[in-house]
Amino acid sequence: MNQLKGYVQLIIIHLFNCLPIKKNKIFMFSYYGSQYGCNPKYITEYILNNIPKGKFEIIWAFNKPNDHKLDPQIKKVKVMSLKYFYELCTSKVIITNFRTTDLFVKRKNQYYIQTWHSSLRLKHIEKDAIEILPENYVKMARRDSKKIDLLLSGCQYSTQIFRRAFWYKGEILEQGTPRNDIFFYRQHIESIRDKLNIPPESKVVLYAPTFRKNNDLTAYDLNYTQLKKTLQQRFAGEWTVLVKFHPHLLSSKNRITEGNVIDVTPYNDVQELLILSDVLITDYSSLMFDFTTTKRPCFLYVPDIKEYLNKERKLYFDVNELPFILAASNSELSKRIIEFNEEDYKGELQSFFNQVGTGENGNASEKVVQHLHHVCFSEKGGQIYEAV
Repeated sequence: MNQLKGYVQLIIIHLFNCLPIKKNKIFMFSYYGSQYGCNPKYITEYILNNIPKGKFEIIWAFNKPNDHKLDPQIKKVKVMSLKYFYELCTSKVIITNFRTTDLFVKRKNQYYIQTWHSSLRLKHIEKDAIEILPENYVKMARRDSKKIDLLLSGCQYSTQIFRRAFWYKGEILEQGTPRNDIFFYRQHIESIRDKLNIPPESKVVLYAPTFRKNNDLTAYDLNYTQLKKTLQQRFAGEWTVLVKFHPHLLSSKNRITEGNVIDVTPYNDVQELLILSDVLITDYSSLMFDFTTTKRPCFLYVPDIKEYLNKERKLYFDVNELPFILAASNSELSKRIIEFNEEDYKGELQSFFNQVGTGENGNASEKVVQHLHHVCFSEKGGQIYEAV
């Protein structure tokens, strides 16, 4: 049955690929249609807020389109529907933050922008992690890389990784990460607080650990009550604790979320949570690198660090040499927070920025849209930045 369905879909794609491409149509989706977020969202928001209405026709693909209330200028389609294939096949530009499958049969005059979903990685990805990735995924990823016309990069270090790990020799726009633009403008903070019912006077700490193999929960033993008391002691004020686990753990959240905290695991846009947060606590998540843009305190709570380094993916950095403060137990975390020196921390961050050659300046979305003007209309729409 699945084989027959795939055959029918390929026939539909072949037929729609015979139709004219609409030069101003942009097709976007994030994490295979699961959310309105990440880099495609912030490119979309820039277009809506800065480009004359109707200049671009924006299509977003979702698994459940009715769950997303978007600007009326955005046309929503259901993933794998007939409309989905029609819009995909007749769009000039396709923008994603994840790998496309063989059901994206790229046409000669289409332009595919791969934004990926992080500004910088700690864990090895793609070709660098080929020994632990499923064979089918690797084949799909290699085919996807051949379709890419432009890859976005947030820093020189990421560009080097993409060149090697993505089996990619094409253009890379090393001008920042669109989803990180939010940190430079801090828009809509109060509306985010309202959505989460966070008092305006309360400070916020976000705990956002990464996923463990086999849904292992033992590393998530953070003591939230103790954490709040420690933060109050070091930074003063009242604190609200937000907890965001990997989406795979949605069904387990009641077992691992304790105390007076707000579970934000279902929240689509983690960047909004980061901009709201005065302190971030994570472990091996790439969110730590996004958060550096705020220059606010980030602590790595890693009670399983020895086991993780032995059994999980290899890392691009020695965690002990990162600018973030490590703790392997609740008592050690409290000690590190109390001893936190802001001046030393910002100095370490600046050294790290110099090391990776960061390109984040709040204008990444603008630069991508300038590029879109050129691709869709052969217009510069402002300065076009050379890809590397």
